[in-house]
Amino acid sequence: MSETSWAVIVLLAVAAFSIRVAGLVAGGRIRASRQAWMLEDLPGLIVVSLVASSLAGQSSSAWIAAGVALGVAVMTNHVIATMAVGVAAYAGLAWLGV
Repeated sequence: MSETSWAVIVLLAVAAFSIRVAGLVAGGRIRASRQAWMLEDLPGLIVVSLVASSLAGQSSSAWIAAGVALGVAVMTNHVIATMAVGVAAYAGLAWLGV
């Protein structure tokens, strides 16, 4: 490989490391601040936003399966059970031709 390629690799490695260190520093400062309460709900909010955006434009069977999965999530608060029941609901609806 040429010197230019090695320079790009080193530069990207330093940039990736710097981004991670900056995230650790920023995360530590946020955890020590008054806004730390927002971090508790952040993972759930991210999941909800990803699921909601992926449901846009989907079939009714996908919406029904998502509703079933939501019900299981509320009742059990168990991630694996929620995923398993949601997939089973979608597969069952597809098998029924809905």
